[in-house]
Amino acid sequence: MDVALDPELAALAPSIPPLDLTDVAATRALLRQAQADAPPYEAANPLDVLDLTVPGHDGGPDVPCRLHRPARRTGPLPALVYLHGGAFVLGGLDELDAESRRLADLAGVAVLGVDYRLAPEHPYPAALEDAYAALRWLAGDAGAAEGVDPARLAVLGESAGGGLAAALAMLARDRGGPALAAQILDAPTVDDRLATPSMRDLPDTPTWKASNSRLSWRYYLAGTAAPGDPDVPLYAAPARAGADDLAGLPPAWVTAYQIDPTRDEVLDHALALIRAGVPTEVHHYSGAFHLAHAVPGTAIGERIVTDRLDAVRRLLGGPPRRPATAARGRGVTGP
Repeated sequence: MDVALDPELAALAPSIPPLDLTDVAATRALLRQAQADAPPYEAANPLDVLDLTVPGHDGGPDVPCRLHRPARRTGPLPALVYLHGGAFVLGGLDELDAESRRLADLAGVAVLGVDYRLAPEHPYPAALEDAYAALRWLAGDAGAAEGVDPARLAVLGESAGGGLAAALAMLARDRGGPALAAQILDAPTVDDRLATPSMRDLPDTPTWKASNSRLSWRYYLAGTAAPGDPDVPLYAAPARAGADDLAGLPPAWVTAYQIDPTRDEVLDHALALIRAGVPTEVHHYSGAFHLAHAVPGTAIGERIVTDRLDAVRRLLGGPPRRPATAARGRGVTGP
């Protein structure tokens, strides 16, 4: 790799176990162990944490979710639908727990983590329909009963979850709601064609390798289309969307990382949103690898976390943020 990593990230990179999607079961076990070994997030303020199940959309199976929210609140809270990363095949509620606690604690929002169905057992559109079911629940009477303000909802997704979040923003608009106030896309996986310069020139980077992207899309699109085929639906791969498809979407906050095979598809999608007239803010972190904030203990990771907290607060109208150093600890976020 010719591009220099941030020095703190470079020092930690050798200790990050490689992920190999040729063996999904083994990689799931590896991530479960990493999550179990990760330090918990210790909130400075009391939080309510509720495990619940929301009805599936249009006859689909019920969806396990976990709701984090500040225990001390004086009125309805803005809320996030939070979609984990994991290449469409990895991850679950435990991977979301630490960051959900941080967001609820420091941004003062309710956070609904979604345990969406995973490929290859459940390929497209299972995960997207689960995300939509969670959004409908949060925007409805059940969400209001849990203290959620339906006028201040956003979707947050990381990596594959970011791709699902981008697709959910389009799907909710096209189905006539629920309305979203914002879409927060962290390194969103949006392009099945895998033809960008970063995908070609950065094949072997910490936390995520380009070869895994090929397998990820193959698992996710099974039964729908082959990756790269012209008939891949834009709800599966939002990079397929044109300006007309993107017009009218909620404001976007997009994060990209310099040393990341998915970098260029992220930046291309952000530019497409801008050209479609969607209010869009883009943060590109130089010297950082994919989801660098998932690795604790670095200055650049703290900056990424702080930037996200500020964005959530600003886009959803949450209370002022205390410094991120008020409480520490972070779980493991999959690719």
